[in-house]
Amino acid sequence: MQPVSLHSLSELERVSLQELALYQLQEKLLVGDLSLAKVGPKGSKSIRQKLESFSKEKKDYSPQTFGIPLFQVIANDRAYKQLQETVKSSRRLCLEVEATVTNFRAQMQKRSQLGRSCWMVPCEMFPEEPLSPAFPDHSSSWSQRRGAMSVDSIADLSDNSSKLLEALQLSHPHELDPRRSLGKKKMLSLNPITWQVPRIVDRCCKHIETYGLQTVGIFRVGSSKKRVQQLREEFDHGLDVFLDEHQSVHDVAALLKEFLRDMSDSLIPRELYAAFLSTASMEVPAQLAVLQLLLFVLPPCHSDTLHRLLRFLSKVAQHAKSSWGPDGQEIPGNKMTVSNLATVFGPNILQKEKPGEKDSGAKDFEDSTAIILVVQRLIEHYQTLFMVSPEMQHDILRRLFQTDPDVIDYLLRRKFNTVLSTESEDLTEEHAPTPLSGQALESNSVSSEFYSNISFLNLDVDI
Repeated sequence: MQPVSLHSLSELERVSLQELALYQLQEKLLVGDLSLAKVGPKGSKSIRQKLESFSKEKKDYSPQTFGIPLFQVIANDRAYKQLQETVKSSRRLCLEVEATVTNFRAQMQKRSQLGRSCWMVPCEMFPEEPLSPAFPDHSSSWSQRRGAMSVDSIADLSDNSSKLLEALQLSHPHELDPRRSLGKKKMLSLNPITWQVPRIVDRCCKHIETYGLQTVGIFRVGSSKKRVQQLREEFDHGLDVFLDEHQSVHDVAALLKEFLRDMSDSLIPRELYAAFLSTASMEVPAQLAVLQLLLFVLPPCHSDTLHRLLRFLSKVAQHAKSSWGPDGQEIPGNKMTVSNLATVFGPNILQKEKPGEKDSGAKDFEDSTAIILVVQRLIEHYQTLFMVSPEMQHDILRRLFQTDPDVIDYLLRRKFNTVLSTESEDLTEEHAPTPLSGQALESNSVSSEFYSNISFLNLDVDI
């Protein structure tokens, strides 16, 4: 097996990875039972119970973007997208009806003119035509249309598809007991899940990547509070905000920072704040290993959004220094190094578990230093941190063999086919002719790896 991206894993594999990462973190004593402080009179509330609310999307569309949980922002974006698609579909239907009526009128007018000039011709010479327009038929089922939903899952997709979020939430080990969910078979897809990044985050990042990478002091130079407030209100009212060259890069940068700062749940959940900060005192290899486990534990919407943000910040840092263009002209750098970006974004990404309680100034300074160091590591190594090692993939398959043995064959075949397609693309790119015997030999080596994985798991698979 080769290292694979976290986002290439199927939903089922990703759930298993979360559970494995949580167990390993608890073995390292970096996280406890991950329980929240008392919430009301009901006592403690586990992090799973808190994060399970991510799947309880509101049925009524609310366009709000700022100051609400991240899962709700994504749910609002999804509802907005569905609303837009409904409007487009309605407009398309109106245009089709209008075209049908216009065509019918033209035919009737032509027939009327022809009838006046040839009134002596028998009626049998004219083909029968309908006396009313034939409107397009939209009664066909959605399953017969192109683009209909198709999901490979363990159970049939008969329940609300919003359980996709619930299935991937952080789990407590004692809550993973299958006896707790008798009669409630969760739908866990064998396909990767859709990226869950808020519209505002993606558009702000794309705008700055397009227009602001050479802007000196990006994220540090002041912005227009009035224009930022206007953009904020437009997103909060559900408007389709397009950020183009007319918007100031500094305004968009301030808008992105405000969104992250005002989230009711921190981008990195506050329950993991202490665990992330504890890595600041570790040696780099050990620090990266623990940070990777912590990233695997994150709920998907937080993980995907953090990945998008870190990729963006890494790209900004690559343009920190000045460079020279092909014509010998100097291209100024933005002077935002990884350290500077970590200083600006650290407090917005990592927030304390109890922001209302202030510690001593020395403790705050200590935390601030650790936050900058941790976020700096995340930016520098984000590509490696979001990769799943072959060893961890084997652990995932072992775990699934105990819980869902019927899907192991499918997952192994998919990995095998992915390896073959990747190697085929590499050979095509190299444009180097390879003898047939060599191709067969290479294919046999991959097949042997496939069989070794099966024997390693003690599986009986019919090939």
